[in-house]
Amino acid sequence: MISQFFVLSQRGDNIVFRDYRGEVAKGSAEIFFRKVKFWKEDGQEEAPPVFNVDGVNYFHVKVVGLLFVATTRVNVSPSLVLELLQRIARVIKDYLGVLSEDSLRKNFVLVYELLDEVIDFGYVQTTSTEVLKSYVFNEPIVVDAARLQPLGPAAIFMQGSKRMPGTAVTKSVVANEPGGRKREEIFVDIIEKISVTFSSSGYILTSEIDGTIQMKSYLTGNPEIRLALNEDLSIGRGGGSVYDYRSSSGAGPVILDDCNFHESVRLDSFDMDRTLALVPPDGEFPVMNYRMTQEFKPPFHINCLIEEAGHLKAEVILKVRAEFPSNITANTVVVQMPLPKYTTRASFELEPGAVGQRTDFKEANKKLEWGLKKIVGGSEHTLRAKLTFSQESHANITKEAGPVSMTFTIPMYNASRLQVKYLQIAKKSSSYNPYRWVRYVTQANSYVARI
Repeated sequence: MISQFFVLSQRGDNIVFRDYRGEVAKGSAEIFFRKVKFWKEDGQEEAPPVFNVDGVNYFHVKVVGLLFVATTRVNVSPSLVLELLQRIARVIKDYLGVLSEDSLRKNFVLVYELLDEVIDFGYVQTTSTEVLKSYVFNEPIVVDAARLQPLGPAAIFMQGSKRMPGTAVTKSVVANEPGGRKREEIFVDIIEKISVTFSSSGYILTSEIDGTIQMKSYLTGNPEIRLALNEDLSIGRGGGSVYDYRSSSGAGPVILDDCNFHESVRLDSFDMDRTLALVPPDGEFPVMNYRMTQEFKPPFHINCLIEEAGHLKAEVILKVRAEFPSNITANTVVVQMPLPKYTTRASFELEPGAVGQRTDFKEANKKLEWGLKKIVGGSEHTLRAKLTFSQESHANITKEAGPVSMTFTIPMYNASRLQVKYLQIAKKSSSYNPYRWVRYVTQANSYVARI
């Protein structure tokens, strides 16, 4: 049960506000934003997703730069409210096509109608786009996605100057194309977030993949879909039935520890030929979530060397090598490294001919930051940083610096090698041939190298 729901812009502007129970003061949005903007408690730089101020519980998630917030005075499950906020954002995106400040302002009547159907007196009624279509009648005002700044998952499918729509496909599920026509197409995205920890000598200490097969359908009539995965895919350490995840041994090049499926998926033939059958509901939804701890080849290898270079000085050498094929490009790569607390200055030297790279020394938190706009597979990049200290180190400098962390996005690449072999759509006629889009992306969840 929640009392209020509101959406704030990055500047703190109140875009959407709905008070369901009248239990929380009207100025809660301003109190929340001021608290989040200047959060410095417990040594953290950012506010946690849940916190309490003067007896009011605040829950928030950030979606494409917008803050989705709920408040309540009662003790409710944090995970329930955070999941609700994510689902509200997804439903609004399904209806508007583009989730942005501009689209929310232009469609505020539709957004409020959705909120009234999703939540009644603070209690959740439904978050299903398909169910809501029977109760919501306002038409969305289409916003041109090309004019918007690419934020978050909507920008993950970028290859050079060619832009492909991401998981947030920029069309409404309820609006027709200009002229009344509707383009028949379906999007299937395999999105993997990897966590890897390297030792100081470069060996992998831990590795894990959290993946999802995401689908968004623009097919009329809701035809049946058949999605075929790797035939040699194994589920659980036994590699056997989808219903048995706890066996102790397994075989096959792709072994998933566990997985779960959307309620619309039928598993009649999954054990036999690894094929999923479903009738896709309206809107964007996860067909399958999975986790994998089987050893896999990490996309990047990080080397770091730090050594003294004179009185109150040291030099850091960072090397990043891309271990994926040369026809694949990683985007928005950021490397960060905490430096000793007594570091006062850092000067940087990039490799000759470096393009699209930036460096920064965050003096407030003593952190080195190296950004690379893109990295082509098979290439290696080096950064040298000269550090100046305010005092002598009484310990090993390497123990007071690091670890090195990395964030990145790699379109058309997946570390687990899980693949969609084919996407079959039940034909209505011989001329029915909808467009099929199957895309892959790997992102860093936690990518850390110890020094």
